[in-house]
Amino acid sequence: MTAAYANLVSTIAPKDFGRVAVLFGGKSAEREVSLKSGNAVLQALQSAGVDAFGLDVGDDLLQRLQSEKIDRAFIILHGRGGEDGSMQGLLECLGIPYTGSGILASALAMDKLRTKQVWHSLGIPTPRHAVLRCEADCISAATELGFPLIVKPAHEGSSIGMAKVSSASELIDAWKAASTYDSQVLVEQWIQGPEFTIATLRDQVLPPIALGTTHSFYDYDAKYIANDTQYRIPCGLDSTKEKELMDLTAKACEALGIAGWGRADVMQDADGQFWFLEVNTAPGMTDHSLVPMAARAAGLDFQQLVLTILAASIASNEEPRG
Repeated sequence: MTAAYANLVSTIAPKDFGRVAVLFGGKSAEREVSLKSGNAVLQALQSAGVDAFGLDVGDDLLQRLQSEKIDRAFIILHGRGGEDGSMQGLLECLGIPYTGSGILASALAMDKLRTKQVWHSLGIPTPRHAVLRCEADCISAATELGFPLIVKPAHEGSSIGMAKVSSASELIDAWKAASTYDSQVLVEQWIQGPEFTIATLRDQVLPPIALGTTHSFYDYDAKYIANDTQYRIPCGLDSTKEKELMDLTAKACEALGIAGWGRADVMQDADGQFWFLEVNTAPGMTDHSLVPMAARAAGLDFQQLVLTILAASIASNEEPRG
């Protein structure tokens, strides 16, 4: 492990975490990914000697949280209902410490439109965009932004409902498809160039990962199914540009109030300019996931990563969350 990341490893004894509920599953479109992530986290905690159990979040959640003895919660729910501030608010009402960002930061990061508005106000580069509510908005956005474009449900993750489009008819079709996931749909200027993902862990930025895919963009299949997706660490940037990317990531995450851990997605254009797309406050922890890769590059194995994330839930009790 490099000296820069040596302070990340948790020194808390497993028994001192108490009884830990790993919250996973849920009802969002990302349920299947969350189940895989949650099982991986649960196995890592149990193998480390933590008194942990899994809780598949359903209609009986409140009853389970009140009836079980729970000293803290590890949130590994992806998408709405777990990553958008609602779960964080419930746990705070029940007095149960939890991992990751607080209510405001979780809700803000889950909302791609308001994330972009915050970044824009602070001069953090993010692609030009428009909100789509009807076919007329699609025509207007095409005129203003040009093609190609990328369409996104404003409150989904894992690239669910996203599509790259190159004509007005494709844009209208993609808007209609995305609307089945979310009443608010964004369309963004397409940034042509390499994509990077950068994880943060306890206020430290981990080594960036460069992504490569044969798909038109880093979609759901490329993230979780395909075996030909490329992940490069070191990321291939020179030291000056890598530092610029890491510094910008810290600024972008601080702007949203990200705490504990998270992962930013960034594009780089032909001129070398970085463009921030979004931040995930409860990233995936599957065998295809990126935060564990970044942690390994920093010298932390999966178990150390999970324990470090859990340890931040103790520290955050003494500080206001975003």
